[in-house]
Amino acid sequence: MVFDLPHIKKYMDKKITIAVDGFSSCGKSTLAKQLAAKLGYVYIDSGAMYRAVTLYALRNNMIVDEELDTKKLIASLDDVKIHFELNANGEPQTFLNGTNVEREIRKIYVSQWVSPVAAVPEVRHVMVAQQQKMGEAKGVVMDGRDIGTTVFPNAELKIFVTAEVDVRAQRRYDEMLSKGEPADMNEVKQNLQERDRIDQSRAESPLRKADDAVVLDNSHITRDEQLQVAYDWAMERIKSAH
Repeated sequence: MVFDLPHIKKYMDKKITIAVDGFSSCGKSTLAKQLAAKLGYVYIDSGAMYRAVTLYALRNNMIVDEELDTKKLIASLDDVKIHFELNANGEPQTFLNGTNVEREIRKIYVSQWVSPVAAVPEVRHVMVAQQQKMGEAKGVVMDGRDIGTTVFPNAELKIFVTAEVDVRAQRRYDEMLSKGEPADMNEVKQNLQERDRIDQSRAESPLRKADDAVVLDNSHITRDEQLQVAYDWAMERIKSAH
């Protein structure tokens, strides 16, 4: 894959906002990270923020006997401090109240509760406000489930990423195994389908494609091919930016 870096520099003063939305395990975070790196933009993982809130709820006994104590979580939101730092490899790491939780928030026991926690309106209000603050200067790529519809409704480029559920389940399963985590394919697939159901049906900022978003189905293309498509779209928008 060839990127014309001198060509990009010509448009460096034109910063846009790029919103990447999509279903769980469809590769939107990988795409957003790679696209941000190629454009010299800041990458923000909104999903990690919701995962961090979920971890906080689990660690503080707000999820007991398969029930989320919504009132307790809402009352504690001011105590949840989330920020990002780059590690030695330049990869963003999620910090919860000063502790690196990047690895922990990706585990299945957290994944099982992310959608219910993220569906709480008060949680979304707090997270959206923080995300909008992060993107005020433009030059950002943010991925999530409501970025193009709620967080950045005026983003110059909105990409909606999708993939077949079996493909997504296999990717998530392989990722877990690569990290040495126990994984069951049926459990992984069921978790993805349940998260899809909750994300699409929640009352507050449900997952849906923005009317002006472009769809990228990556079921049967490589990561490099996916990145090239998104890069071309981004350059079109950057060139036409005022």
